[in-house]
Amino acid sequence: MAKAIVGGHVVPIDGDPIEGGTVLIDGGKIVAVGTEADVDIPEDAELVDAAGTWVLPGFIDAHAHLGVHEEGEGWAGNDTNEMTDPNGARFRAIDGIDPYDSGFDDALAGGVTSVVIKPGSGNPIGGQTIGVKTWGRSILDMVFAEHVSVKSALGENPKRVYGEKKQTPSTRLGVAAILREAFTKTRNYQAKRAHAESEGKPHEVDLTLETLAKVLDGELYWDQHVHRADDIVTALRLADEFGYKLVINHGTEGHLIADLLAERDVPVILGPLFTTKSKVEVRNRTLRSAGILTRAGVKIAITTDHPVIPINFLVYQAALSVKDGLDPVTALRALTVNPASMLGLDGQIGSLKPGLDADVVLWSGDPLDVMNRALRVFVRGDEVFHFDETLGEGVSKDRRYRESQ
Repeated sequence: MAKAIVGGHVVPIDGDPIEGGTVLIDGGKIVAVGTEADVDIPEDAELVDAAGTWVLPGFIDAHAHLGVHEEGEGWAGNDTNEMTDPNGARFRAIDGIDPYDSGFDDALAGGVTSVVIKPGSGNPIGGQTIGVKTWGRSILDMVFAEHVSVKSALGENPKRVYGEKKQTPSTRLGVAAILREAFTKTRNYQAKRAHAESEGKPHEVDLTLETLAKVLDGELYWDQHVHRADDIVTALRLADEFGYKLVINHGTEGHLIADLLAERDVPVILGPLFTTKSKVEVRNRTLRSAGILTRAGVKIAITTDHPVIPINFLVYQAALSVKDGLDPVTALRALTVNPASMLGLDGQIGSLKPGLDADVVLWSGDPLDVMNRALRVFVRGDEVFHFDETLGEGVSKDRRYRESQ
């Protein structure tokens, strides 16, 4: 049955706000967005009164460890890093996600309906990422983009992990060498595979190199964990050398070389933005980064790097970035259309537009005002969260199976 969210201040993101707007949903997709006069609401449609609220697309955290680094579980719930092989391209984040991690409910409370879950940064090549919804009974119905990118890391983390093991890579030189070797082997593998196929002969499949071949072929993005400006430049050089689609993740010192990033049209998933300066490579972290990067012409998204920052604080980082110079319109784009477009997901999520997933959040007011909250959250048109005024807290739809169902 169709559902119509009516009477709210609709902020489509890609398009002008609509006062007293309507969002029509059917089959888990957005069917129409406009004024009441513009949208033909079926007679049997369920009406959702949004009067007095702001209606926005669900937010996106494009770099999170939700479900693979479970909160309050210690080592037993931490599957972020398989730190036994510097080249872990064959590892897949989907295999470690627990949808019952409390972080998923926190995400809904913060208006976050989609996340790209990534392996950690302990390896030079950490593994494959995945796009999931923040509500679902199992990973089977949460996935909306099974093949998004491959996570890689430069800088302190991999050199520390393998340096402590007294093996390569223990320096920045070694980390870069691992990446070059991996892509060189991949090119050789592609050539051998093509030759075998041309002669109709079988070839031995290597899951690691098959994954990296998709990066070189442009089927998967290259998500580069990197903080320091010199490491960001290394990321740019490696991308120039091998020709893959680079997305900078974290980019703590990106504002120092914003012009270089803009010239190459390389986007930045920026954050986390209000943690302590816990290591050398984040000593120049500043909330001014978002504004500096965007004024230089760099497309940004904002991330919590959950659980580094609780995922429900995603919008607060955007709000504080506005306080330090980021344009408010761009701030909302950094939570919606920007993360979607920089990872090739804008055909599914990121704005209130016909044909996209019906991930819709009703806010008590402008979400960039920290006093406002998500009141109702819809994922694929299904209401999965509401704020209970009586309880004074949010309530998520139950994920558990019950025999009465």
